[in-house]
Amino acid sequence: MPKFFVAKEQVSNQTITIKGKDVNHIKNVLRMKTGDIINICIKDNNRDCISQIEKITEEMIICQILQYEEKNTEPNIKVTIFQGLPKNDKMELIIQKAVELGVNDIYPVQMKRCITQLKDPNKKIARWQTIAEVASKQCGRSMIPEIQNCIKIEDICGLVSDYNKILVAYEEEKEHTLKAELQLIKKKYANNEKIKLGIVIGPEGGLEFKEVENLQKCGAEIITLGNRILRTETVALNVLSNILYEFEG
Repeated sequence: MPKFFVAKEQVSNQTITIKGKDVNHIKNVLRMKTGDIINICIKDNNRDCISQIEKITEEMIICQILQYEEKNTEPNIKVTIFQGLPKNDKMELIIQKAVELGVNDIYPVQMKRCITQLKDPNKKIARWQTIAEVASKQCGRSMIPEIQNCIKIEDICGLVSDYNKILVAYEEEKEHTLKAELQLIKKKYANNEKIKLGIVIGPEGGLEFKEVENLQKCGAEIITLGNRILRTETVALNVLSNILYEFEG
């Protein structure tokens, strides 16, 4: 069933008004008609509504809420990815797959070894946010992960206290594994339903030692992902898959 997101201001009693680009998608791409059923999620409270299309105009689509659904599509742990800016369009792949795997939000990070420089950050982040929204619709999530403004390593240091733990994936670390750290977190915060975990991932050239050192001094934990060096676009998928296994199994 097609899924769309609306703000609470678009809901009045049992009526939902869909506006913007979704109108064209519903009318001309999906070719839906009055009487058709769609799934609408109210973004502000992440509540899903099974709704029926009542009226279609050039600028809006009016739907009637038939019933509310309680869907458990969100993970028990909120994961933030701090992704070193990769080359070309790799960030789009990272965002798409991270959203499918349950990420809560993503920070693009300008690191020392990043080749990419954002010439128009607002435009780029707007595009990345659209990719996150499309991925959320596709996989049936009840929220759209936010693509945050681009930050630097020093900014991550200032955010450490906002998380139960921030882990840094570093290829030079040989002993402290992701698996061991996740098991410790699971044991320590077993009764905490609001676990917040941050994952720092370097760009193609990896993190510089000084960056890792600064993060460690601020309270982040340095981890290894195993004996193989993964591409930057693979790391988020690897880490999120392991987190889902540990916390949703």
